[in-house]
Amino acid sequence: MAQYDVPTLAEDLLLLLFQPASGTIAGENTLFYALGGAVLADLALHGQVTVNEGSGNKLATVGTEVPVDDSLRSAWDYIAEKPRRVQTVLAAIGPKLREPMLQRLIDRGDLVQVERKTLIVFTTKALSEGSTGRRGELLAAVRAALVDGVEPTARVAALAALISGSGTLPQFHREIPWNSAVIARAEEFKRGNWGAGAAAEAVTRTITAAIVNSAIAAATVLPHSN
Repeated sequence: MAQYDVPTLAEDLLLLLFQPASGTIAGENTLFYALGGAVLADLALHGQVTVNEGSGNKLATVGTEVPVDDSLRSAWDYIAEKPRRVQTVLAAIGPKLREPMLQRLIDRGDLVQVERKTLIVFTTKALSEGSTGRRGELLAAVRAALVDGVEPTARVAALAALISGSGTLPQFHREIPWNSAVIARAEEFKRGNWGAGAAAEAVTRTITAAIVNSAIAAATVLPHSN
């Protein structure tokens, strides 16, 4: 049984980015920005961080209730030390996320890791989709939001925005057509326009959108200061 009962947004994002046909994860080059953005978006959706416009749009913690999940707690603690720019936080927390998030997915059975021998001598580890069906459920929800116009939950909207912002959405073309309508809807999600049905207050949407867009920008612009 997995140690964490409720999957984080970063876990769901990593699971979606896994490509069953190739056994690879889409967007590896900028993956830590996407996963870091998912962690910060998770904190924003739970009302545990905010963007302080008075301090140059730096992140700050909200309240004193700390996250239970280790990955969220680590990011929260770092921000709690002092307000920091999103790019600074991403650079600090992002590189450490891939392996623990991947292990959680394996522990849950969402992904399966097997050893394969190559050239008789060498052993490599390969990933395949597990039998839980969770990736299919997540993909169906993102597709419904982007293609069918279904109003998403806040988590689904954030996932769609992160996938689009990471530049990996074209790799989902078999399930999610890569066309102008989908691109336009993804842009709306990145701006925090999720529709009235998304269970998140307007301020939370604004903060989440700011974090997602900062994560996107950080993929090409390195942080200079905190």
